[in-house]
Amino acid sequence: MRVGFLALSAGLILASLPTASDAQRADNDIFPRSIALQQEGHKAQDAGDLDRAVDLYESALTADPRNRSAIIALAQVARAQGLPGKAIGLYREALVLEPNDVVALTGQGEALADKGALELAREKLAEAQRICDTKCPQVAALEKTIASSTSKRVVAAEALVPKPVVATVGASKQN
Repeated sequence: MRVGFLALSAGLILASLPTASDAQRADNDIFPRSIALQQEGHKAQDAGDLDRAVDLYESALTADPRNRSAIIALAQVARAQGLPGKAIGLYREALVLEPNDVVALTGQGEALADKGALELAREKLAEAQRICDTKCPQVAALEKTIASSTSKRVVAAEALVPKPVVATVGASKQN
């Protein structure tokens, strides 16, 4: 019985590993099932059903983790839900797949501006301007977001780093 369990476990592990054909696929050769799920996610998002959209985008990524458009869509939903930190991480994942993706760069810049990290948002703007130019609608949108964030607040990047919790030692209770 133990040998059968080990063989099944090994088979599951091997089945989850990328195959030679996966490694040979082009970056833009996304599995059709992933694309179909992503399109359903867009429909749900357009209908305002963000929870269903997230489920469908995540399913699209399960079908093909290289679906950069699904990652960006998830980031856009996170930003719409008021979760800029989550959006920043998702845009980072998309940029790992394609460092020159203007939509991911400017999206991450907007999420950084939402978070108050204006200096970092300006760095993303500079990168996007280098790749695209100021005629790019995404670049113009990021410029506008930074400008409106500047008038709201200015937060240093250090303010985004979680602060450690310090417990007091020897504190006594008062009666």
